[in-house]
Amino acid sequence: MSLPSLKASVELLKPITWFAPMWAFGCGLASAGRPLGEHWVLVAGGILLTGPLVCATSQAANDWFDRHVDAINEPNRPIPSGRIPGRWGLYIALAWTVLSLVVSAALGSMIFAAAVFGLVLAWSYSAPPFRLKQNGWWGNAAVAVCYEGLPWFVGAALASAAMPTPQAVTLALLYSVGAHGIMTLNDFKSVEGDLRSGIRSLPAQLGVDQAARFACWVMAVPQGVVILLLISWGRPYHAALIGLLLAVQIVLMARLLASPRARAPWYNATGTTLYVLGMLAAAFAISTLNGAAP
Repeated sequence: MSLPSLKASVELLKPITWFAPMWAFGCGLASAGRPLGEHWVLVAGGILLTGPLVCATSQAANDWFDRHVDAINEPNRPIPSGRIPGRWGLYIALAWTVLSLVVSAALGSMIFAAAVFGLVLAWSYSAPPFRLKQNGWWGNAAVAVCYEGLPWFVGAALASAAMPTPQAVTLALLYSVGAHGIMTLNDFKSVEGDLRSGIRSLPAQLGVDQAARFACWVMAVPQGVVILLLISWGRPYHAALIGLLLAVQIVLMARLLASPRARAPWYNATGTTLYVLGMLAAAFAISTLNGAAP
């Protein structure tokens, strides 16, 4: 059996997707409000775990179990194009799973448990018998948790060397809910293949226009809750900043809804950027709360 090229293997692991969980990990670090200069090894390990390992594992597993759908939607991807030959896509996903477990175990039992949970969701998303991606409600929720909530939790746990504060957990959950809408926008590009393959993504279930409206509400409402919580926690300036970012997002959403399928990539480059900037603002807002109850 021929071996895959390094270029094709890197493409399979999709480095561009690593940014989201690594950003969320950084938000978790910031939310703890602890100096980390002398703990750079832990920080580097957390970045490696959340992006190049766990996220990359999910990408490889997804491409392997989705290779028949990709042959319709995106035949130039590494597996359907033959640039990752034979069963090498599966072998890479398994090898990266083992590496993820090894690195997470070195970072501590709490991080190991979070990594196990994330890897279970990653494989359940793509692999039978669960194949959560066959239904957009469950599949998008799994990805949102893996991309936002778990990395935030890992960052906060590493920084504090303890269970993250209630505020950090609350914000991680809220931004995970919002990320469900971002995942819905990502499904617009593959509606035909999903319909032909029996994958019930939200655009396939609800139609593109209704799915787009739902995605906008799901992205906006959690941010509104964050604003109210920050006000109640005595952080009005941070709340005002996130409110401004949300207001601009709403303006952009109006343009998105006029042509959701064509403008979903544009919104992901604009509105989603504002969303993640709000995440960081919220993380800094709670960094000096010192674990006070919300």
